[in-house]
Amino acid sequence: MSVFTLPQEAKEAALLPRLAALTERHRRECEPYRRILDATGSAPPYGSVADLPWLPVRLFKTHELRSIPEEQVFRVLTSSGTTGQRPSLVYLDREAAATQTRMLAATMRGVLGERRLPMLIADTRAVVRDPTLSARGAGVLGMMNFGRDHTFALDEEGRPDPEAVSGFLAEHGREPFLVFGFTFMVWLYLRELEADLSNGILIHSGGWKKLAEQAVDNAAFRRHFAARTGLTAVHNFYGMVEQIGTVFLEGADGGGLYCPDFADVLIRDPDTWQEAPVGVPGLIEVVSTLPTSYPGHVLLTEDLGVVHGVDDGVWPGKRFSVLGRLPRAEARGCSDTFGAAA
Repeated sequence: MSVFTLPQEAKEAALLPRLAALTERHRRECEPYRRILDATGSAPPYGSVADLPWLPVRLFKTHELRSIPEEQVFRVLTSSGTTGQRPSLVYLDREAAATQTRMLAATMRGVLGERRLPMLIADTRAVVRDPTLSARGAGVLGMMNFGRDHTFALDEEGRPDPEAVSGFLAEHGREPFLVFGFTFMVWLYLRELEADLSNGILIHSGGWKKLAEQAVDNAAFRRHFAARTGLTAVHNFYGMVEQIGTVFLEGADGGGLYCPDFADVLIRDPDTWQEAPVGVPGLIEVVSTLPTSYPGHVLLTEDLGVVHGVDDGVWPGKRFSVLGRLPRAEARGCSDTFGAAA
């Protein structure tokens, strides 16, 4: 079933009690989080989702924030980052890991359907073999669950592998297939193939900084692939390792990103910290009911965004765009990191 079903008013009514309960759970189980809430005077009752206390996402780079005993840690995820940056650390128990996988699948099902499609990946297989799973590796590995007959467009050394791509298309190109990659890598390696991708469904994500430097925005990205490869089913998404399993997915018309029923975004005015009205840019706050093993359910990001409309798009709820990083904020998008390394 689709997870893009709730109009905004119904969504907020459903999210508030669950997020408030998570706030109190993490207050009890995570001492650093409790000290932060005590210092800021945050306490129930909360009148709206906007009233819930938020954490700056950067705290996961500097503090160990977990609400489970050390012996229950099943997996530790790390964020992407350029050389010398300290990564975020996200602690999952088995329940949280299973939930994020299940809800990511439910989100993607809305555009991929029920059955697994043959999958072309704009990356190298080496990224999923690293014993310390990066955000990029986790993203590829997570998306591989939705595909079959996985083919990597880059070889083990990270070089283009046109023979692998042509072989994949010869076998699967006449039926629907899944294409996945981080945005800059998709642009860098797939657009020049001159291959017929007209039956593909592209899911892509990551920072846009490198493409912005080339004057390539989302509309130009979509136009180029449609003209060069015939690929028109394109869905960008916004997400982060600090809320793993929660993704905000672009609608089929390219008119903005949408929030699944278990998550939402707020745009905060950086001067007043109040919620900004529709059409006014500000800092993106992301909320999700999935982070149960660590206090990542209400996070203030370092990204700028704007809500374009509410209950006025192809799916209900807020329709928004990410405008970029704050000035002087660290580059952290998976494909921006790859671009910097390249």
